[in-house]
Amino acid sequence: MSESASAAKAAAPWIAAQRDALLAQRGHAWLLQGPSGMGQFSLSMELVRAWLCDAPTPHGACGQCQSCHGIDVHVHADLCVLMPETQMIELGWPLPEKAQSEIDDKKRKPSREIRVEAMRDAVEFSQRTSARGRGKAVLVYPAEQMNHVTANALLKTLEEPPGDVRFVLATEAAHELLPTIRSRCMGHTMQWPTQAQMLEWLRGQGIAGDTAAALLRASGGRPEDALALARSGRSPQAWALLPKAVARGDVSALSDLSPPQAIEALQKLCHDLLSVQAGAEPRYFSPGDLPRAPAMIQLTRWAKALSQQARTADHPFNGGLMLEALVAQAKNALNSRH
Repeated sequence: MSESASAAKAAAPWIAAQRDALLAQRGHAWLLQGPSGMGQFSLSMELVRAWLCDAPTPHGACGQCQSCHGIDVHVHADLCVLMPETQMIELGWPLPEKAQSEIDDKKRKPSREIRVEAMRDAVEFSQRTSARGRGKAVLVYPAEQMNHVTANALLKTLEEPPGDVRFVLATEAAHELLPTIRSRCMGHTMQWPTQAQMLEWLRGQGIAGDTAAALLRASGGRPEDALALARSGRSPQAWALLPKAVARGDVSALSDLSPPQAIEALQKLCHDLLSVQAGAEPRYFSPGDLPRAPAMIQLTRWAKALSQQARTADHPFNGGLMLEALVAQAKNALNSRH
């Protein structure tokens, strides 16, 4: 089987069902919205593959043609992908020549936002004639990473697009988008698959049943996040031990995580303890894995501090010292009884 054919068959069943439903509808701009780990990017790619395919079917792209191959190797002349440069690099998508040169020459670091220069290039791209004669597609993900200037650069083209270009914007925070962006797109809320579907899919990715269930809990029931967690190498056993280890002040519980990952893990722990204090079930950890919950006021203060730290977690002066500070903060919060 060719690489393209393999890619075409890679969609999870719930992604494939949503793809088929959206392909049966007409529209030049879609906004795919929902929480992280629900497959917004996967569904976006399924749509653009089908839109540009030489032999599309009601069930998506053929997976065999030159168009499908061009998308697989990230060189399709009629597809413009807009992501933060950090994400483009991580996923293997080429940057514009000027941007790549600036980064290579150490003039600046890769951007964590979708830059307005990239959006202006996309607008110019949308006005050109299709290279392969099957129209053009612009994919924006995550769309909440457009600042107001970048979003405004897209607005007019989104409202009055050239005849052969279609847009798909995917987001994990639709409320952060300009209302004018949301109003110019047809909205689609990502569908949450059943537990059985997710477990079967994870098993198909080579993850054993018990491990798959534990990873799904750790990811809040989000299958793509669970798969990413599995591929990170972190074991469900280590995840289960994390809450009480942090409560003891054991920094080794977070030693294999980057500062942003550590903050995310602590936010999940804080969320579950807040849920317990409110009389609800924890979401990310089993009840038996959790330490005794401190007072609600301590948890809310801790949650606020973690939220503030998350904003600068990508640029710590010293990652090791930051992890030590995070664990010390967590220990104080979790052992406070006032």
